[in-house]
Amino acid sequence: MTKTLGGILAPVTTPFVAGSEALDLDGFAANLRAHLADGLDGIVVAGSTGEAALLTEEERASLLTVARDLVPRERWLVMGTGAESTKQCIARCVHAASAGADAVLVVAPHYYANAMTVEALRAHYHRVADASPVPVILYNIPKYMHFALSAEFVAEMAAHANVIGIKDSSGDAQMLAGFLRAQGESFTVLTGNGVVFHEALVAGARGGILAVSTFAAARTRAVLAAHRGGDVAGGTEAQARLKPMAQVIVGQLGVPGVKYALDVVGRAGGVPRLPLLPLDAEGRASVDALLS
Repeated sequence: MTKTLGGILAPVTTPFVAGSEALDLDGFAANLRAHLADGLDGIVVAGSTGEAALLTEEERASLLTVARDLVPRERWLVMGTGAESTKQCIARCVHAASAGADAVLVVAPHYYANAMTVEALRAHYHRVADASPVPVILYNIPKYMHFALSAEFVAEMAAHANVIGIKDSSGDAQMLAGFLRAQGESFTVLTGNGVVFHEALVAGARGGILAVSTFAAARTRAVLAAHRGGDVAGGTEAQARLKPMAQVIVGQLGVPGVKYALDVVGRAGGVPRLPLLPLDAEGRASVDALLS
């Protein structure tokens, strides 16, 4: 069955057992069932919101196994496989494919940010795309990478037969417009920024991988539904309701904010893994106010 990349995918959190940093796989499974029941189009495991940088290889494998059992084949199951070395990234892609992922989300290596020239990125992404047994989705998140993929580079990678799209979390309209020039039948642009979801859809993006959808799915889906129905005013209004949650809980408070928001709406949130700290009282009050 051929799936079309688009709609709303949830970049899910990784819950940990209270009082320890062990994976809470029961909580993870319960969250996945809830996200799927919310009508979201797919699940992204081990992305930024999933604390990917803080997980062991064994933990990543456990999460993907649970997800594959729960995510129906008609919806997307995407695995984050970005790594600092090309070798490790490929190993993660190969494992993701063997465990049943539909595609992999690959953030650029960024520890040696100054060395990530176009030549280095080209060597990395071509090697990964050539070797990955499943399709590759590029991931542009300047906030964490400390640089951005260029529109020219993305257009070049879009021509690779095994590269099917990009998640752009920049929130920058001009950057998104550059990526959209590469969009075509075999290459899809998704936004990763809930603050500009409606604007991105209007510009031509085919959907989003949005952390805000994990705790505010109805509001996120309302934006997409209005857009698909040609209701610009309705989409603008729905976006205005969604924006503060995306801006504060996801953008400002980050993983601890998203996890606390999940607790508030009755899902398995819990605390992040050190060195990330739980929300302080002020942060919790902000989330409570936005979700009340």
